[in-house]
Order: sequence, then structure tokens, then C-alpha cells
Amino acid sequence: MSGRDARIVTVRTRRLVLEPLTVEHAREAVDLLSAPSLHEFIGGEPPTLRDLVERYGRQSVGHSPDGTERRLNWMLRHRTDGFLVGTVQATVRDDDRADIAWVVGEPHQRRGYGTEAASAMTSWLFATGVVEVAAMIHPGNRPSEALARTLGLVPTDRTVDGERVWSATTARPAAPGPTGRAGPGS
Repeated sequence: MSGRDARIVTVRTRRLVLEPLTVEHAREAVDLLSAPSLHEFIGGEPPTLRDLVERYGRQSVGHSPDGTERRLNWMLRHRTDGFLVGTVQATVRDDDRADIAWVVGEPHQRRGYGTEAASAMTSWLFATGVVEVAAMIHPGNRPSEALARTLGLVPTDRTVDGERVWSATTARPAAPGPTGRAGPGS
């Protein structure tokens, strides 16, 4: 199977459920994503509910407007208390290469959720036929650089919009990956 053809599924880890993004996540996510510190390296302002409803409406479609990319977005929900803790996303191109990103809400940082979720997503991507993953990381974002290293990504000489590209061509999960079978309803 080609990574570009993979259908997004629910993925479970030891502590998290990676839920495919829906517009209904917006109301719950607006508070999670409201901390100005989350935008220090990625720019922009904390989103309003209306912003998120519009963004999630576009993102939940699952592909770019021209159909050349799969856009896979998950919300991270804690398995025990049910609260959202962050997001992970992947944009998979025709050449089965994916750009990945992660955001963990401020109250949930420094607990390994980003590593656990990004590791599970990256493992899932490689299992579906993706041949390379890359993350664009602002040079001063030490926590994201550490997470990328843990995933096995290495810094390259390339930059995109002032951010350094980190990449890996083989999976090296850092945290426990998905438990059980990754599929609809799993």
C-alpha cells in the first residue's frame, strides 16, 4: 500500500488515543490551543472557536484542494481522563514522503505525550508505505528538536521558511507504539 493511499484510522498508545480530526473537536480544542506560548515558534495568534471550526472543516477533508496530498490530522485524547492533550498531523505527498508536526497543550507538556503520539503516528506512517518523514523545526525550539531526535529524525542542511528540516527514512519508535490492531474502531 502507498502511504498516500492510507486512510486515517484511530491509533491507540499506552496513554493516548489518536482520534481522526473532526469539526466537533473545535469547541474542546480552543482552550487547549489558547496559550500564546504555543505560537512562539509557529507564529500566529491563539485561534478563536470560529477559526478552529473553519480550519478543522478544511483539515478533516483529508486531502489538499488539488488532491495531490493526503492530510492526516489527529487529536490526542488521554485514555484515562478523556481530556484532549494535543494534536499530530502528517501531509503525505505523491512520492510517499510525509511532513509531520505536533502540538501539545501547555498544561500537558513535559509528560512525554508529544513523543508518544508522534512515535505512534510515525510508526503508522511507515507501516502504510511512507518512505520518509520530515519535520520543520524553528532553530530555537529545543523541545521539538529533542522530540525529533527521539523519533530518529536528524537535522538536514535544508530550511523552509526559516525552519530547519529534520528527516528520517526508517522508523525508530521512541515510545510504546499502537496497542492492538490499528484500524477503524481500534
